[in-house]
Amino acid sequence: MDDSTFNRQRDQSAPSTPLSTPTMQIRRMINSDHNGCPSRAIYSDRFIPSRTGSNFALFDISNSPATAEDGSCTYNGLLREALFGFGKKDSSGLPSGRNIFRYKTETKQPLHSLQPFRFDDELVHGIKAPMKMKILGSPYQVTELCDLGIDDEICSIGWDQRGTQLAVGTRMGKVQIWDASNCRRVRTMEGHRLRVGALAWSTSLLSSGSRDKSILQRDIRAPDDFVSKLSGHKSQICGLKWSYDNHELASGGDDNKLFVWNQNSTQPVLKYCEHTAAVKAIAWSPHQRGLLASGGGMADRCIRFWNTTTNTNLNCMNTGSQVCNLVWSKNVNELVSTHGYSKNQIIVWRYPTMSKLATLTGHTCRVLHLAISPDGQKIVTGAGDETLRFWNVFPSSKSKKTDDKLGILSFGRSTIR
Repeated sequence: MDDSTFNRQRDQSAPSTPLSTPTMQIRRMINSDHNGCPSRAIYSDRFIPSRTGSNFALFDISNSPATAEDGSCTYNGLLREALFGFGKKDSSGLPSGRNIFRYKTETKQPLHSLQPFRFDDELVHGIKAPMKMKILGSPYQVTELCDLGIDDEICSIGWDQRGTQLAVGTRMGKVQIWDASNCRRVRTMEGHRLRVGALAWSTSLLSSGSRDKSILQRDIRAPDDFVSKLSGHKSQICGLKWSYDNHELASGGDDNKLFVWNQNSTQPVLKYCEHTAAVKAIAWSPHQRGLLASGGGMADRCIRFWNTTTNTNLNCMNTGSQVCNLVWSKNVNELVSTHGYSKNQIIVWRYPTMSKLATLTGHTCRVLHLAISPDGQKIVTGAGDETLRFWNVFPSSKSKKTDDKLGILSFGRSTIR
């Protein structure tokens, strides 16, 4: 090999000339992640992202029967059966794939009714969606209530105490009142500058919490959009709940604060600062006046109990997961919590011992939404996996009275314990 051939091969195998320093800096700026370190996952505590731009046709799960010659059809059939329970049924008549809904009992007593069910006549609840609102009624019946179009989105909903009117908070900072029975919008109220992420009713008074850090008190009988403004939080409002006697309002914020207000105050009368993450989960006890429960987000993971009558911190329970929702049973002294990262589970607790009665699993994303039926027995959970799941978790008030008479409150139930 002569020298010219050797030099030519060496030039071809040599690395290309590195970019100039300014060019590399510009490329790094364009490709940089301004939200933080790329290796660190970022989670949100409250809202499910809009799916309006998603192309679900990419999944292409066919409904045609699988054949031995077509491997993709076989795979699709197995996947469809695992996810939706199509195919064989067991002796009880339920799909064999129903084990996608699972529960783990924390006691030795049987829990027979913790299998999810589809719809119930007594449970009517709105579904959080990016733009449309639908009502679940009798079995297999869905009624569209409203469509906000492409310019706005639904961020929160709340039934009034009679179950006849539904409040809808939007991304544009508006609050709409809808007559659910007639599918008619009663009025639209303004006042917030940013999205309305929390709503709470107290008879004719509606409280709305926004990303603009304010809480507006709205009397739907008055012509004005709001009658008072509550200020105190330093970040967006992500939780609101009125006490059962309608005397106290609890609010949780992204500033990790839990505040308590009375009917006439525009400044919080009680401030609790022990949580170390956003406070979205709030629940008042129907059994003891002034007993308040609150749950913290991913950096906190605790359920705390407060006595607002004596202004004392009663207890703290570390759950191991971000606490998204809390609701207290009105039939028995128990409560249920839903969780996000990292376990995405639902837990039923006995108060005040805070012993676990059941752990319900099945959701694959954060369980961001929770509602309880009017009879106090059933709950519905909604998660970032875009599914609603319905559960029987609490006994009826009639069975509670029977158990009290027999003196076997915890052992006389045939439903969940």
